[in-house]
Amino acid sequence: MVVPLHMGWRNVLFANWPVDPETVRPHVPEALALDTFDGDAWLSVVPFTNVDVRPDAAPPGTGLPLPELNLRTYVSDRGGDGGGDDGDRDGGDADGRPGVYFFSLDAQGILSVLGARAFHYLPYYYARISLSAADGGVEFRSRRVHPGARPVQFRATYGPTGEQFRADDGSLAEFLTERYRYYTEDTAGAIRYADIDHEPWALFDADATFETNTLFRANCFDPPESEPVHFYSPGVDVVASKSKRR
Repeated sequence: MVVPLHMGWRNVLFANWPVDPETVRPHVPEALALDTFDGDAWLSVVPFTNVDVRPDAAPPGTGLPLPELNLRTYVSDRGGDGGGDDGDRDGGDADGRPGVYFFSLDAQGILSVLGARAFHYLPYYYARISLSAADGGVEFRSRRVHPGARPVQFRATYGPTGEQFRADDGSLAEFLTERYRYYTEDTAGAIRYADIDHEPWALFDADATFETNTLFRANCFDPPESEPVHFYSPGVDVVASKSKRR
């Protein structure tokens, strides 16, 4: 049995592109409803670092650092046999509990990557990642080196602008950041999930510059032509439940 995990997510960028739902729908399991906001599906690139990955019962500070880069979208559990239509949440519920669906997660720690694949059924890939934070900005570089996987190169600089805020109910910021469940598939094609517990995000608007980003093509998406929406958070402490079968 896999125990709940504590994580400290820090220096988080939410870089979000609106896209046609038909672009995303073929890449998401039929048992999950695709969440949209004002008619758009969203693809989000999220670089950050984990500062203390450990079993939740272990003492603080005994965990591993784990920088990470993921590509995700937004979904809800259809429930039942997976029937029903996709719908525009506009910050509310669709057919089931809202969450995120990951297309890929690149991470520095090879043992953590193998453990997440084996016990949490998440599409993690081993990567060489560096993150440096100075003068209110972050430089993040990642290069996927996972054997047999599509290559990914990523390099970005980002940081907060303006005043800190909390996402308003029903807002786009809430839709894109306040998600407390992730969904995935196991090797038999069954939907699995884990619940995520943390305080609401402290957010800023963000400036972000992408020098290299091949995550979209590595996951069989054309790079979006739409203008992205960026948010930054200094981070939250998180407890993730064990993986459960729906």
